[in-house]
Amino acid sequence: MASFIETHVHGNVAEIVLDRPRALNALDGSMIRDMYAALEKWREDDAVVAVLVTSSSDRAFCAGGDIKSVRQSALDRDHNAVHGFFAAEYKLNALIANYPKPYVALIDGHAMGGGLGISVHGTVRVVTENAVLAMPETAIGFFPDVGASYFLPRLTGATGMYLGLTGARASAADAVACGLATHFVPSDKLDALAGDIRSMSGDDLDAVLARHTTTAPASELEERRGEIDRVFGTGTVTDMVERLTADDEWSKQTREALTTLAPSSLWITAELIRRGADLTLEQCLDLELVLGAEVTRNADFIEGVRAVLVDKDRSPSWNPPAIDDIDSEAIEALFTEITADVVESQASHSR
Repeated sequence: MASFIETHVHGNVAEIVLDRPRALNALDGSMIRDMYAALEKWREDDAVVAVLVTSSSDRAFCAGGDIKSVRQSALDRDHNAVHGFFAAEYKLNALIANYPKPYVALIDGHAMGGGLGISVHGTVRVVTENAVLAMPETAIGFFPDVGASYFLPRLTGATGMYLGLTGARASAADAVACGLATHFVPSDKLDALAGDIRSMSGDDLDAVLARHTTTAPASELEERRGEIDRVFGTGTVTDMVERLTADDEWSKQTREALTTLAPSSLWITAELIRRGADLTLEQCLDLELVLGAEVTRNADFIEGVRAVLVDKDRSPSWNPPAIDDIDSEAIEALFTEITADVVESQASHSR
């Protein structure tokens, strides 16, 4: 069976090339499996000093997980398949986060959802001016996953809450400023950087990065930090909407997002990010796995993926239709139960 990734070893550096360009490298089950197997093999290989992850597409690093197949499994009521997909993906995310060798992702294009799961958890995330990063799950009746409940609340200020709720796209400059990326390099220098990384013979990654990377441009997201913190720093989703009273373009767009995206997803996401701030990555991934089993059974997930990725009419019908119709106490009770189970499970595994 053909693989959608290529693997190479260049002397002391191993490389994974994401190679599903027609799907913008959306991760299917085989890609997740093949990436995990390669990383496991190289982890034990003393000759490999670092791992490089690149893309064969000139449009995307990775556009996310293959969520259409997850929707089909949910429609078929094959909940074991849904659980299996997410469990394997989150296991890969955890492996990357705990990898004992430098893991370097070169992002020159879109990195959405699952694309952040295979980059943000790594040691080095290099972006070019072509990079666009986002967690757009609230548009499809889902929630930011792949460990987003861990990394979003750890971005600067309330930036993570803003990005997680609205699905707003972060530029390369934004990504560096808020912590999603670690380095910036102009796109016309990316091949030279990749070449030098491939030819490394030892622990000279920092020196290679220093030779090629440069200061990122000014970040519009950082310039708006004060307003983002004021709107998204505290309170419920309804409170956040009520704070968006200005007549500027950003306030209008943000208010529109919070009143048109899946209401249940918005409330779930806000609570998930709040709780994730006090959890470990492993606890966050476990929480997301349990929560995903609940959410993928809901009509909003089926409808959201249909509207955005299947029929592409961008006209979902949410149930309930508005954020004020959400039972906030029910959501808090759900999270309290799930979080307690996850923390207890983690504690029992460590004993």
